[in-house]
Amino acid sequence: MLLHHREMGQGAPLVILHGLFGTLDNWQTLARRWADTGHRVISADLRNHGRSFQTPEHTYELMSNDVLALFESLQLGPDTTLMGHSMGGKVAMRFALDHPDRLARLIVVDIAPRLSDMAHQDNILAGLNAVDLTTLESRQQADEALAQHIRQPGVRQFLLKNLYRLDDNSFAWRQNLAALTQHIAEIGEEISSPEPFLKPALFIRGGQSDYINAEDKLYGIPALFPNSQVETIVDAGHWVHAEKPDEVFGLVDAFAKS
Repeated sequence: MLLHHREMGQGAPLVILHGLFGTLDNWQTLARRWADTGHRVISADLRNHGRSFQTPEHTYELMSNDVLALFESLQLGPDTTLMGHSMGGKVAMRFALDHPDRLARLIVVDIAPRLSDMAHQDNILAGLNAVDLTTLESRQQADEALAQHIRQPGVRQFLLKNLYRLDDNSFAWRQNLAALTQHIAEIGEEISSPEPFLKPALFIRGGQSDYINAEDKLYGIPALFPNSQVETIVDAGHWVHAEKPDEVFGLVDAFAKS
């Protein structure tokens, strides 16, 4: 099974992996900009997300293998840059450590390799599971169900991008909610390896986010990625690319061409 993906532009490949509950669509505005400046941009939906296949399993080892299958199908060479945000960043780290010969460089957006406490996702999962798809008649109704658990309108709108109508006019989620709910603890697991990734790595963090902290910068990231740099985008939270797209565009464009 091959990950659903979208490709645009010409040049050295730049592969983009989205975060938890996201899809490749989250990155398309920036993807087009990078394609216009000399990159072959491939955005992918990870398993159990978007239009990619759904399975009961959801581990970083499997997701790394999914990315490897995509590389082989598209015949991506060792000049490829791999970038991932949040969960996608952990997939990218796992892939880089497993297959360093397949990459020129790595970009990780607002996530560290350490264990993540996934308790902050409890309200989101509760909200998603509170939407009764069997009786749902409108997106507004879904938003009202989510609002009982998720106060932030922006977060609800992000999640509702996954809601779509079937041929019979009923609603469904694009993500495999059952699998993601079951494996939420594994999504937070630490990324480790006996051997570091020695090629260049760029970590982009939001200045208002705690997903990469001072200890990560000093110890956790350099231990696995000794040839790395951490760039902080001030006044940005976890969704750095949505909040500060121009800054992310510039950092990624320059690093991927280095």
